[in-house]
Amino acid sequence: MSQPTDEEVVETAAEAAEGLIFARFKQSRVKDFDVTVTFEDGVLDVDVYVNAPDDADDAKAVAEEAALTAQEAVDELFAAADEE
Repeated sequence: MSQPTDEEVVETAAEAAEGLIFARFKQSRVKDFDVTVTFEDGVLDVDVYVNAPDDADDAKAVAEEAALTAQEAVDELFAAADEE
């Protein structure tokens, strides 16, 4: 398999982050969230914001975990490409 495209990297990261957010919080508890992913010159940047007013402390931790999960998903994407 060839290396993933920039678009595939961004989509993979964004989907992983969003998936983790909604695995931790019911959608009705999240007032707003934003996942910003860029991948330029081989550098991945993931920024996650979660607004869950009833769980503000947890929201920050979940945002950090979602960003890490996005990075891990991209690492796995590249690892799979290298195996083929």
